[in-house]
Amino acid sequence: MKTVLVAEDEVSIRDFIVINLRRSGYEVLEAGDGVEALKIYDERNGDVDVALLDIMMPQMDGLECCKQLRARSPFLGIIMLTARTQEMDKVTGLLVGADDYVTKPFSPSELMARVDVIYRRVMMSKTSSADKAPEDTITLGEFVLNSRNRTLTKKGALIDLTQVEFQIMEYFFQNPGAALDRTDILNRVWGDSYFGEEKIVDVNIRRLRMKIEEEPSSPKHLVTIWGIGYKWVV
Repeated sequence: MKTVLVAEDEVSIRDFIVINLRRSGYEVLEAGDGVEALKIYDERNGDVDVALLDIMMPQMDGLECCKQLRARSPFLGIIMLTARTQEMDKVTGLLVGADDYVTKPFSPSELMARVDVIYRRVMMSKTSSADKAPEDTITLGEFVLNSRNRTLTKKGALIDLTQVEFQIMEYFFQNPGAALDRTDILNRVWGDSYFGEEKIVDVNIRRLRMKIEEEPSSPKHLVTIWGIGYKWVV
């Protein structure tokens, strides 16, 4: 069963989300705040595919909940629910491990498109080990990307990546030295039906640099190509 955890303290909004998810065939778990969401996740032993987290909640807000959920699983799909005025919170959410965000008010079609994209990515991560050959790796300098177990290592040390970050890195490793347009990255990772903005690419690149580069403010590998996008330099 496709399972989504919804953490939203406003009952009317939560009911709206739950109805649309159930109509689309998802099993829905409901929480009124971050503390309850973590409790439900732990009681399910992590058997959750996607989490929808409102940023502004009592007891524990969505950002802290996102951070703790991401620490529990690199594969859980996480979508933040934000207000139009929460611009910095959107960026912060991505930096602490969210895969995407949806700005209120949103339509049922937009919400379901976002959830479906994240769910498919989660399923791809879970099934990749069965579909890939053991030797399916790419080595570029001191980095090794393994598509079978969806890992990236630097000098033998594992780099902790979310599923979105891994997909971005996989795209770069398949095209070393090539300048990749932001739109191309967006379509490759989030799908060509994505409703959001290209800046989600920039935020994830910033997060990747913090994990990969010796000096994130002066990157040597994940470099900016002004007016185009980014490229991977060995």
